[in-house]
Amino acid sequence: MVFTLDTSLHEDLAPLAWLVGTWAGAGVVGYPTIESVRFGQEVVCSHDGRRFLRWDSRTWLLDDDGNQVRPLATETGFWRPVTGSTDGTNCELLLAHPTGFVEMYAGVAEPAKVELRTDGVMRSPDAKEYTAAHRLYGYVNSNLMWVMDMAAVGQPLQSHVSAELKRVE
Repeated sequence: MVFTLDTSLHEDLAPLAWLVGTWAGAGVVGYPTIESVRFGQEVVCSHDGRRFLRWDSRTWLLDDDGNQVRPLATETGFWRPVTGSTDGTNCELLLAHPTGFVEMYAGVAEPAKVELRTDGVMRSPDAKEYTAAHRLYGYVNSNLMWVMDMAAVGQPLQSHVSAELKRVE
């Protein structure tokens, strides 16, 4: 028996199709409890023909010359289409972080924009307090632009991170 893998994108993923690929670039992260710094990022968004996209992101601190200094955040997860929602939600993003967080986002995907809010956040007993987030992804001038607002460590929901990534061929 020969196994063949169908790698065509599932039709329910059409609003998210623009995310597929490898992206790299830089951004800024800051919060009232930390100093703002520049970071580099690589995202790989892939699929294997099933009804989800795989998401792998890694970031690292950049020095003033744009050189990598040390690793920062890592997240891995899955984009999934949602059907039958009565509130307009048509996608979800499930993310796990090695710092002890698991997030579930729900939101709306359009052909060049995805807006999501946390529907649930779980954290391990030794993880920092983190209660909610809002993410916005956009396909702007062939680049992946994204921003994240966060509520954590006693702070209300506010700007935390933003980046501009270019598709890597």
